[in-house]
Amino acid sequence: MGRVVVDVMLKPEILDPQGQAVAGALPRLGFTGFTAVRQGKRFELEVDGEVTDAVLAAAREAAVRLLSYPVIEDVVRVAAAGPPGSNPADPSDPDATGAVA
Repeated sequence: MGRVVVDVMLKPEILDPQGQAVAGALPRLGFTGFTAVRQGKRFELEVDGEVTDAVLAAAREAAVRLLSYPVIEDVVRVAAAGPPGSNPADPSDPDATGAVA
């Protein structure tokens, strides 16, 4: 069984009140050094078998047509994911392949 990870973020010009709230809370909780926060969505799509180029293409299409609202959001990543618990954003993860939509 394979997994595809889709990350969707608000477009840069769209106000992100949740991100601003988190950015304001971080220093109050002792987390310094962060200058901005943008909030997004992550989807994990499980597939039977291996994640192929065709599966990634279908996931990209689903991301644009269903998982995101293209007026205010960008699909920033569609990638094969490693086993549960792995970090597909980690370039040292041999099972992670990134493909920006």
